[in-house]
Amino acid sequence: MKRKIQTEKAPGAIGPYSQAIEAGDMIYISGQIPLNPETMELVEGEENQIRQVFNNISAICDEANCSLNDIVKLNVSLQDLSMFSLVNEVMSELFAEPYPARAALQVARLPLDSLIEVEAIIVKSN
Repeated sequence: MKRKIQTEKAPGAIGPYSQAIEAGDMIYISGQIPLNPETMELVEGEENQIRQVFNNISAICDEANCSLNDIVKLNVSLQDLSMFSLVNEVMSELFAEPYPARAALQVARLPLDSLIEVEAIIVKSN
């Protein structure tokens, strides 16, 4: 059985998908781009975009009664891998050890020409 997770504190889906789906003890958070949920516009600047993505993910976690530290896997897509160290800096502020497993890739283009997109997987503890 699956359940849709939806919050107005994160941007609404811009296509036929859900912000997140809970299936059993797993939560799958769709790729988040740095949209301000109030304006649905991209924030400007590399660090601001990184922080906004994690703010959006955090809001979805809150709605699911979880936190960033419940995330077990992140997939990070970057328009330019030169942002990699800045992503690491921001993550070190927001996450506690043990950090989630992670993949980071440079991609040709992201939705709305954002600089970053991040998706996450959570395993809920009982």
